[in-house]
Amino acid sequence: MATSLLKLFTTFFRIGLFTFGGGYAMVPLIERDVVEKNGWVGKDDFIDLLAVAQSAPGVFAVNMAVFIGYRLRGKRGALAASLGCVLPSVAIILLIALFFRSFRHNEVVNNIFLGIRPAVVALIAVPVFNVAKSARLSWATAWIPVLSALLIVQFGVSPIYVIIVAGVAGFIYGRIGRGRA
Repeated sequence: MATSLLKLFTTFFRIGLFTFGGGYAMVPLIERDVVEKNGWVGKDDFIDLLAVAQSAPGVFAVNMAVFIGYRLRGKRGALAASLGCVLPSVAIILLIALFFRSFRHNEVVNNIFLGIRPAVVALIAVPVFNVAKSARLSWATAWIPVLSALLIVQFGVSPIYVIIVAGVAGFIYGRIGRGRA
C-alpha cells in the first residue's frame, strides 16, 4: 500500500517542528521515522540519500524530504514532504521576526541562547557519529573525512571540490577494486 501524501506531510512537519539546530540535527529524527518506524527506505539506502542530499545544492533537510517524498510518491510526494519540512520553520521564523526587536537585548533571552548553543552542537555531532558508523568507516578509512574536514576548515578548499574529488576517487577505487576481484 502506497504511503499517503498526508502521512508524508505530517511526518516531515513533525520533524521540522521539533528539530532545532538545522538540517543535520534532523538526521536522527528522519532516520527514526523513515527507516525504523515506517520502513520507507533501508539503512543503506538512507546513508546513500544522506550523501546525495549533502552533495546536492540547497537546504540539506529539504533535500532529504524531497528525495524521500519523490521515492515514495513521485512529484506530489516530494512536494508534500518538503512543504511539511519547511512550514514549521517558516512559521516560527516569521513569529520571531515579528517580535525580535522587542527582546533581542533581553538578558534572559541571551542567556537562553547561550545555553542552547552547546546543545545544538551535540545535536549535530550525534548524526555525524551515527553516519560514520553506518557508512562502515574503519580506522583505515577514517583519514578521508578527517582530511576532507581539514581541507575545508583549515585551507578554505570549497566543499564542492572535496565532493567532486571524493566521488571521482571512489569511482576509480571501485573500478580498480572490481578489476582485482
